[in-house]
Amino acid sequence: MPIAQKLPLLEDFLLFLTTSNYSKATIRNYERDLLIFEKFLNDNDFEFNSITKKTIIIYQADLLAEDRQVFKAKSQHQKAKPLEPKTINRMLTSIRSYFVYLIDNEHPCPLLPQQIKLMKLGKYKLHLPELETLIQFIESPKQLESNAFIGIRNQTILELIFASGMRISEVTHLTIDQIHKDDSKILIRGKGNKQRFVYLTPRAHSILDEYLTQRYEIIKQSLPSQYQTGEYIQQFKYVFITKKTFDTLAEQIQEQTLPSSLLNSHISENYLQSKIKSYRLLLNIPYPISAHTLRHGFATYLAESGANPAAIKVLLGHESLETTTKYVHASDTFAEETHENFHPLKK
Repeated sequence: MPIAQKLPLLEDFLLFLTTSNYSKATIRNYERDLLIFEKFLNDNDFEFNSITKKTIIIYQADLLAEDRQVFKAKSQHQKAKPLEPKTINRMLTSIRSYFVYLIDNEHPCPLLPQQIKLMKLGKYKLHLPELETLIQFIESPKQLESNAFIGIRNQTILELIFASGMRISEVTHLTIDQIHKDDSKILIRGKGNKQRFVYLTPRAHSILDEYLTQRYEIIKQSLPSQYQTGEYIQQFKYVFITKKTFDTLAEQIQEQTLPSSLLNSHISENYLQSKIKSYRLLLNIPYPISAHTLRHGFATYLAESGANPAAIKVLLGHESLETTTKYVHASDTFAEETHENFHPLKK
């Protein structure tokens, strides 16, 4: 039997997120988090209007339980491991946002959003490779990929993340119209559809230009002769296209129409993460590297060079400076050098 509706105006809230131009992935996360909370209310016979701070504490305990149940489609359930505090905080934040929506639209709400307290997180420390190792890693696709186009495309992606601090979702969904005319800055549409500019180094600018030239040619060569003009090529809006799509492009085009599925084709986050892992293994780098490592390296090396944390916050697209200060910690090497150089009793 379907679960009884416990959260009033849930569909309206999701519609509000859609009309506010939130990404599909963000909306799916909100929906999943709130459906899990709704199931918890049903399973424990909690009425929405009777929710208290204690209800939320019980919910947190339920998410931390060793034998918690996972909510899946068609009312299927399976056991899962307890969630990490960071994941639980995201789920609680979804409830907060939903409560804000109810209050803003003058609907009854059992708690103020700020009464939902987030869990305290332990100190987060991500191992950051030495700069020389990161540079070797970023430059590796050209040497490791047998296909030249894939090599320059993937190297350009890694270069852009490290040069600008973009998130993996921001770079895989990057469109041509987001790139400034002189290629020196990019308009990012980040989390919550918030916009910010990120800036490229001359090195990143150069490889992006090289890639865009090859991108234009591979699209042109893949199209039937009647489509090999700028008018048609410009309709492919994503910067980082999939080569596989263009290998069979001519066969897929019918009559005088370019299929929207082709025009909207771009590489996926999963593909990029798997490539990053394979490059690390081929280079025998003994610790994990991800797209997040490059973003973290961008912020950390700026901080170590004396960059203002407030400026780094803007470049990363963070909501608060507190998030940035947790994210941008100095490396152990830099901390040791600072201690040796500046301690008053160093001699």
